[in-house]
Amino acid sequence: MEPVRAVKGMNDVLPAEMPAWHLVEERFRALAEAYSYREVRTPVVEPTALFARSIGETTDIVEKEMYSFVDKGDEALTLRPEGTASSVRAYIQHSAWAEGPVTRWYYLGPMYRRERPQKGRYRQFYQLGVEVYGDPGPHVDAEMIDMAVRLLEGLGIRRVTVELNSLGGPGTRVAYRDALSGFLSPSREALCPDCRRRLEHNPLRVLDCKVPTCRQIAAGAPRITDHLTAEDRSHLDGLRRMLDRLGTPHVLEPRLVRGLDYYTRTLFEIKEEGGELGSQNTLVGGGRYDGLVESLGGPPTAAIGFAAGIERLVLSLPDGSANPIRPAVSVVSTGSATLDPAVVAARDLRLGGIATDIDTRGSSLKSQLRRSDKLGARFALIVGEDELSRGRAALRDLGTKEQVEVPLSKPEIVDAVRTAMEKTT
Repeated sequence: MEPVRAVKGMNDVLPAEMPAWHLVEERFRALAEAYSYREVRTPVVEPTALFARSIGETTDIVEKEMYSFVDKGDEALTLRPEGTASSVRAYIQHSAWAEGPVTRWYYLGPMYRRERPQKGRYRQFYQLGVEVYGDPGPHVDAEMIDMAVRLLEGLGIRRVTVELNSLGGPGTRVAYRDALSGFLSPSREALCPDCRRRLEHNPLRVLDCKVPTCRQIAAGAPRITDHLTAEDRSHLDGLRRMLDRLGTPHVLEPRLVRGLDYYTRTLFEIKEEGGELGSQNTLVGGGRYDGLVESLGGPPTAAIGFAAGIERLVLSLPDGSANPIRPAVSVVSTGSATLDPAVVAARDLRLGGIATDIDTRGSSLKSQLRRSDKLGARFALIVGEDELSRGRAALRDLGTKEQVEVPLSKPEIVDAVRTAMEKTT
């Protein structure tokens, strides 16, 4: 019988890989909470209409990539393809604005898109992100971009470029849409089928197309930054001035757009220079979506956020960043008569906060010690019959091979092992 395999593009993360994941998640949590963000957790299944209304019905995500289905109650549901729409839905549903004028949330969790799997980009992928609701000014934009750069620096990812653009507000978008449509229309027949459709509904999406012919045509398109209203220009200038004050280098990239329709004004991507991801080197992407809360039924609310794929961050970590998970102590029994007290000793060490492993199969002493070395344990606690008769066990340093006797009773055993650990630190 053929073994069952994981669904294509939905990968297992094995224990040996988890230290790097834990490093990314823990550094992100610590940084987000230092910036006064609070964690929110939303369901992985949401109404399909949420994403069609927020992301945009003509985006590739909605048209081609969502995992959607109708459940037994005839409700159209979708596995969430990104975190912002779910966060906004929760913000509205629970009237989070009533708690204060500004809300700061962060999240981590799995997302789902049926796109072609490639390095660092899977059909089930994990994302971390932050959202701020209620602050329309450029200072929070700058703070958020700087925060994303500090996250990468804290992970040892230092060779990055911040690309920045402004999509402007409604006034800018209308003027630019007309200018862009006028530029692209004469080349309509040379565009790919998707971009011909985008030209009718959302011509900005043409700028995000990866088809070489479309990219070549779009290269000569007018720049949105040349069509900013005075208010949008002031917002962008304020953002860039604050980034300079924070010491966050950035470049203005007028061609930068992203594959979601809800963005307004500030748009940014942070890319790694070199590294494992090659040309697919965007690590963080985000921007402002000031009209999204209102469009989904909430009050008019300014908002901004960013997201990063955890797999991509893990691939970009410098070698040796994450230490493998190893027990501090491996408890070894010398025979059936010592196995019971050995299991009790392991439990006492664990409850004392000491990571402890034990082989309860009754293997030979030599086999257990070999296993202790393979696990990378610092100490072996050997429970032998002779030591047990005196209420004691042998604590062996697996590095130096030095060995001392320690009491088996608690809390003395925990204190003795802690003292030995401190001497070798």
